[in-house]
Amino acid sequence: MSAFLVAGLIVALFAVFTVVRAVRIVPQARARNVERLGRYHRTLKPGLNVVIPYIDRVYPVIDLREQVVSFNPQPVITEDNLVVEIDTVLYFQVTDPRAAAYEIANFLQAVEQLTVTTLRNVVGSMDLEKTLTSRDTINSQLRGVLDEATGKWGLRVNRVEIKAIDPPQSIKDAMQKQMRAERDKRAAILGAEGQRQSQILTAEGDKQSAVLRAEGNRTAAILQAEGQSRAIDEVFQAVHRNDPDPKLLAYQYLQMLPQLAQGSGSTFWVIPSEVTSALQGVSRAFSEVLPQSPATRESSPGDRGAQAAADAAQAAEAAAEAVADAAKADGVTSGTLPAHPLADSG
Repeated sequence: MSAFLVAGLIVALFAVFTVVRAVRIVPQARARNVERLGRYHRTLKPGLNVVIPYIDRVYPVIDLREQVVSFNPQPVITEDNLVVEIDTVLYFQVTDPRAAAYEIANFLQAVEQLTVTTLRNVVGSMDLEKTLTSRDTINSQLRGVLDEATGKWGLRVNRVEIKAIDPPQSIKDAMQKQMRAERDKRAAILGAEGQRQSQILTAEGDKQSAVLRAEGNRTAAILQAEGQSRAIDEVFQAVHRNDPDPKLLAYQYLQMLPQLAQGSGSTFWVIPSEVTSALQGVSRAFSEVLPQSPATRESSPGDRGAQAAADAAQAAEAAAEAVADAAKADGVTSGTLPAHPLADSG
């Protein structure tokens, strides 16, 4: 009885184990290859799948999602014989699980090695400066080569990115010095431009100020000249309206002689002939009989003659003193007055 129980228990356990091996559940975006008797039979789709136990062999799960792989830095020699280390990032996706399992032994290692060799071919035809500034070109060339080569492996390369390009330390130091020099150059240029603009603006301001000042001086001179012209015209019109007597003009001439002699730079003084004419005019003015005023009409004729003689003598003395003072002020007398009738009468 116990033997039959043990046998039944063994059969039941075997049946459960067989059922468990016959049922395969595949997650979404996954795939599993199945071999029957050592040959590829089919690929299990996501969901519940049934296989024949002990005859079908189910391989591990293959991820069908897009995968990201970052490769270690690889030394690459540029066209100008500089060694740079380049880090790459690869984005790929398995599109054919059968080809990925049977066309290549390790597709991830194959992709890495293909990326390194392609990267060396692409960067080897560029110098360092072009390598640093042509990441998009390198990425597109890498993607084209990898996509073409990995197509038969059941892979699709979606994107290849250059994560970092590290030149040697000496090149980094030289690049930093160059960038510092460029920044200093730009700063010096900007400073010179600012100073030039400042000088230009200052010169423009000085120019405008000088122009405005000159225009103001010109306007003031014009106004002053117009004022003097009008003043002279008014004086001239007043003189002509009043019709002055030549005797008055001769008297004014005698009054200006002391002012002419008082000049500080007068070292040589010439007595013009007009002085004689002026003195003669004065003498005639005092010698002629002037119209009598009411006061003079009351006086006697003798008194009027004596008074006229006294006035004439006093005028002659004043004229002689003016001429003598002018001669003393200059210290040099280059001319002499002719004999005057007033002097004879004195």
